[in-house]
Amino acid sequence: MDLFIASLRSRLGRLGLWPASRLARAAWYSLALALVLFVLQELFGALGFSWGKSLGGWVEFLSILSILLFGGLGFRWLRARVLWRLRNRLIVTYVFIGVVPALLLLAMALATLYLLAGQFANFIVTSEINLQLHSLEATNAAVSNEMAARLERGEPAIAQSLEGLRRTQAGWKRRELCAWLGTQPLVVSRNGDREPAFSFPSFLHGPFREIVHDHDKLYLRAGTVLPVHNVKLSVVSSEELDKDQVEEIAANLGEITLYSATPEAATAPAPAPLGSTADSSTRPAGITIREAGKERVLAGGQRNLRALFTAGSLPPAAGSFDHPITFGTPLPGVSWETGDHEPTSALVRVQTRPSLLYERLFAALGDFAKGVEYILLAIAVVLAVIELLALLIGASLTRTITGAVAQLYEATQHIDRGDFSHRIPVKTSDQLAQLAISFNSMTASIEKLILEQKEKQRLENELTIAQEVQAQLFPRQITQLTTLELHGFCRPARTVSGDYYDFLAINADKLILAVGDVSGKGISAALLMATLHSAVRAYSLEGVPQLREPMAVGGRARAGTRRPTAIEGVETSPAMLLCLLNHQLFQSTPQEKYATLFLAVYDEPSRSLTYSNGGHLPPLIIGPSGGIRRLDQGGTVVGLFDRLSFDEGSSPLKPGDIFVAYSDGVTEPENDFGEFGEERLIDLVRGNRTLPLSRISEIVTSAVDDWIGDKEQPDDITLVLARAR
Repeated sequence: MDLFIASLRSRLGRLGLWPASRLARAAWYSLALALVLFVLQELFGALGFSWGKSLGGWVEFLSILSILLFGGLGFRWLRARVLWRLRNRLIVTYVFIGVVPALLLLAMALATLYLLAGQFANFIVTSEINLQLHSLEATNAAVSNEMAARLERGEPAIAQSLEGLRRTQAGWKRRELCAWLGTQPLVVSRNGDREPAFSFPSFLHGPFREIVHDHDKLYLRAGTVLPVHNVKLSVVSSEELDKDQVEEIAANLGEITLYSATPEAATAPAPAPLGSTADSSTRPAGITIREAGKERVLAGGQRNLRALFTAGSLPPAAGSFDHPITFGTPLPGVSWETGDHEPTSALVRVQTRPSLLYERLFAALGDFAKGVEYILLAIAVVLAVIELLALLIGASLTRTITGAVAQLYEATQHIDRGDFSHRIPVKTSDQLAQLAISFNSMTASIEKLILEQKEKQRLENELTIAQEVQAQLFPRQITQLTTLELHGFCRPARTVSGDYYDFLAINADKLILAVGDVSGKGISAALLMATLHSAVRAYSLEGVPQLREPMAVGGRARAGTRRPTAIEGVETSPAMLLCLLNHQLFQSTPQEKYATLFLAVYDEPSRSLTYSNGGHLPPLIIGPSGGIRRLDQGGTVVGLFDRLSFDEGSSPLKPGDIFVAYSDGVTEPENDFGEFGEERLIDLVRGNRTLPLSRISEIVTSAVDDWIGDKEQPDDITLVLARAR
């Protein structure tokens, strides 16, 4: 399971999907915690635990937090992928500076025009209603003065002018006029009934002109109060606000729907919407609009608004942009029973079109309205031309900026090819031109430095010779055994390397494998590596005299340590070779110089590997099933302490086993995600075990290069592979 998780993490890391940053980890943790709490909440709810509902707040909080965090990750990704190119950055900048404010202004203008159009439509309706009230008030004042004069003379309060109005004006045929002397009703016409059409307004004490709500109907009423013989004469004219009257207002305007407000009983529950199970305790207080089986609640008192009628009709659209405009406005009025002012006694909803409002708005201009249209069209054309010029100028400026950057990039390509004579043409006098001039000056300076560089070429040539000499020390032609396939690779961090590997064939069925890493880098490490190479070959092939009893640091032999007392050339054990090499390096090198060294002898008949590890990173044996064995028997580094002894181990090599030895230059390179690590090396070898060893080496080194990125290689990279056949 651990290997699977490590492999999955490695693959996701290579794809850039593993949450490596703190922001990514916080986003995934918050999302996971929100999901866990949600599952617990649902589980507790299913089990009937009421306290599980308290988790809902945490779920919402963590969900919002994860959305914000993932939004931040998305912005990072977008900035890294989309905004890499300068042109894209400029486009995004122009969008935020020019397009977004323009869209916001356009949206604000459209919203403002919509509100103004709706308000204008409502203004037309309310103006017509107020005009009717003013007409009703003027006529009522004239009739009341006539009646007061007749009562002053002791005559009956017959309003002859009223009879004339009813004969000559069709509108007065549906109007009612009632009068009271004190609280006693008066007969205002010869054919009139003594009983008034509506009740006496006890609240009337002066001029009155309002929309009245009386017995679930709306009326236009105007009242006048005059003193007659120390008694108050009250005259009220009334006209029902009916469909015929609203039809006249709706002509050339659109569709007008009138709603009337009726109070509900305080204890009566408001009817719930169709299909709702909510009781009256959960019903919001407000104004409910009922229309054709539908119901809407508006903020306000506990009143119902019911549709009285709909007058007029919405004509077809005059064009593509002639969309309907729907707007409503309350009609303030007075309750006839109480005299209280009601801000929402009625509601008018107007549905119209911009073309109708345009005709109403410019109706008085006549043919001059066409001139206004042409003026607006000319302004639109001028603005479009200005916008086009702005786009052209912006594109030209963008091309100037991106062109200068492209020229700089092309110049860097010339510099990368070694052409320091290339110059950027300067045609302007702006800051980008100064940048080009500075670049040209820099290339000229570099061109001068080339001459100085040639003086230093001799040192580089010497390093090159040292590199060539060192390359001769590495095995150029590897002897492959029947049961063992071998491959080695070394790439210095500098010109020469302090890493070391060697394959030394003792006879037809025995082979010595050596892998080492000398402390330090450069020439000194390379010289010590050459010394180590020569000593290993000399002690392995020629034999050496017997060494005194090897002692551990502090003078004591290590318990369980194998102590060979004689060395006979090829029969020398890896542990004994390490003892000899440690003694030689300690005697012949400065105190701070040391090396790590792994030595192994492969015996083909027994298919076994006898080894000793002198402080080197433990090589690995990866089995066909993926199992790993580490070759860690040995001791400390060689050359740092004298008279050391080393343990010796043995491991069989079965067919399909892969032997992997490496230096710290493979596993220790770092980037923002940490070290490359041994686990990645194991995954790469294990995943490509069937490929040739040279191909596996290329895959590993390419992965290390990708991990390092554009940074300098920090250490020598050495990789030794062997596969049992």
